[in-house]
Amino acid sequence: MKTLKSLINIGFLVVTLNLATQNMQEGFIYLETGQYASAEQFFNTILKEYPKSKTARICYGRAVGLNGNTEIALQLFIQLLNDYPNDFEIKLNYAESLLWIKNFDKAKIYYKNLVAENPKSFAALLGYANTLSNLKNYEKALKLVNKALEVSPLNPNALTSKKYIYLGYAYQNQQMQHYEKAESLLTKNLEFFGDDRETLINLANLYLVWEKIESAKTIYQRLAKDPDNTIIALNGLALVAHLNGKEKQALKLSTEAYTKLSKNTDTIITQQTNERFAQALIWNRKYKAAATIIQELIKKYNTQNWVLALRATLNIYKSNFKKSLDDYNQILANDSTSFDGNLGKVNVLKALGRYDEAYTSAEKTLKIYNNQKDVLNFIKQLDANFSPKLDNKTSYSFDNGNNRAFMFSTNLTYPLSTKLSILGNYSYRTTQNTITDNTANSNNFSLGIAYNILPNTTFKATAGLTTANAETTNFNQWLTDISLNIKAFKLQNLDIGFKRQVESFNANLLDRELVQNNFYTNYNLSTNVNLGWYTQFMHTAQNDGNTRNLLFTSLYYNLLPKPGLKLGFNYQYLTFKDQVPTVYFSPEQFNAYEVFINLNKDESTSKPKDWFYNLTGAFGYQFIENEPKQTTYRFQGVFGYKFSERNSFNIYGTHSNIASTTAAGFTFTEIGLQFKWIAIN
Repeated sequence: MKTLKSLINIGFLVVTLNLATQNMQEGFIYLETGQYASAEQFFNTILKEYPKSKTARICYGRAVGLNGNTEIALQLFIQLLNDYPNDFEIKLNYAESLLWIKNFDKAKIYYKNLVAENPKSFAALLGYANTLSNLKNYEKALKLVNKALEVSPLNPNALTSKKYIYLGYAYQNQQMQHYEKAESLLTKNLEFFGDDRETLINLANLYLVWEKIESAKTIYQRLAKDPDNTIIALNGLALVAHLNGKEKQALKLSTEAYTKLSKNTDTIITQQTNERFAQALIWNRKYKAAATIIQELIKKYNTQNWVLALRATLNIYKSNFKKSLDDYNQILANDSTSFDGNLGKVNVLKALGRYDEAYTSAEKTLKIYNNQKDVLNFIKQLDANFSPKLDNKTSYSFDNGNNRAFMFSTNLTYPLSTKLSILGNYSYRTTQNTITDNTANSNNFSLGIAYNILPNTTFKATAGLTTANAETTNFNQWLTDISLNIKAFKLQNLDIGFKRQVESFNANLLDRELVQNNFYTNYNLSTNVNLGWYTQFMHTAQNDGNTRNLLFTSLYYNLLPKPGLKLGFNYQYLTFKDQVPTVYFSPEQFNAYEVFINLNKDESTSKPKDWFYNLTGAFGYQFIENEPKQTTYRFQGVFGYKFSERNSFNIYGTHSNIASTTAAGFTFTEIGLQFKWIAIN
């Protein structure tokens, strides 16, 4: 946003000396038309002939200051004040020179005295208003600029100052998240100045921050009514389309803006349009084209911060987080106060699992940008990751084997730091067969830890006890789950673990005290071309002497990002060493193939007071040993509501006829409720 620093020139002060003898009209024109170097040279020549001319000295001081030599100008006006201590015009010029050197606190005191000395001085009132505006005391600045306009109605300098005071005041309220007040101020500015470009842009930005996306769209459309603002409006509308999840439309709009660029286009608008076009390519996963554009920009603009930020963004989307961090560090080396650099670094540190550094970087950014919404939201999200969490589930299930089951479980995660968390679990399950009237129930208790050994490498270990009451036996068995989650390579996750459990699917199995020792590995590979591959292998050794090998693999393609739409193919292979079909489903060979489609609005990315869902449908065939193929189907769904950042609720269900380790040729249905609660600090 523009500041008022460019508006502190409050006009050339008319003096009452005899000008004819000194012939300074040419120099006045230089000053009035902004030719300060020429004015400086002109009045320097005049002073050689008339060294005591107060008018020439004032004009020379102004020319020197406005030409960028502000400290020298200040000394010139101090000398004038020493020679003419009561001259009001010299006092005004001295006060303005304090603004040139940005000594706003001293200027505030000096202008206050000048206004007290001459309450009707337009120059004093306007200078005081501009000073207070630079000090962000916008409310009082508005009162003073209005007084200046009473002295000189419709004065263009005062009107310009008033506009920027309103813009600054609105932005201040926006930063404090007083959005209604900011909107009111910008609306007033439009009443005063019509469809002013800067005011419309600021109002659109306010609506974006306020998350009133459609209101922002309306403002950009209003901005586009002026042909001179077409490119700016298209850039804004492209961003709106992106925020609405319409990436193709965003690319279309940004491409239109990009093609409208010419040699005569304003430099800043050209930069913003190149930036938006590269971003739109990234949003549409056209990484090669984006990389080409960014490389061209680097050749043209070298390593300016906005170009480095684009390259960093591209690397984030490609999961090249270390390269992205290098760019953000370079941005901060160029400008330690860069918002893009600071916030970008914060997000990358989080992605790299360097959470303590992310916190430190976020707090540092807040010191530079007090109360900045994006940074506050980031800290809030990070706090949620490291706050105590409670996850409760209740479900009811039944199958065509006349088994019924009720289950309740609760999981507690209690972080002690960004590295170490305490894990707790309790679950209860009771199951009954309505034909045999067999009933059984079990209670599971476990306690453990999760520890980040390295960034993005987590070790988890839990141990506990299950107590079961079945038809013919009661028993206790110890439980454990030990795993290592590794994200050592980009776009890849690997889990390696061991889990000891008791099979409790139905009453008959629980009555047999069937203990399973599972050794497993899970591997997930994502790509930058929307393809993904997930594979799980599990070897199970049971206490009845039997062993099982299970392989599951899934190849999928992401069709849409928001909401997520995925299409894929699953394959499952199952084999047991011993076949005991009268006890449980244990084929020598089992193969299952299915195609699936998944529609997902992710809970983690949903906003408070919003719905989320995850729906899956799958169809295929299963082959059990040498039996004819069987058609299979599977339907799963989750519907939930996110009340706040703290808690959410969902109802879930599944219905399937795919064989399991318990039976073949059966159908299974489960419905349940889940409630999550986070104790955010």
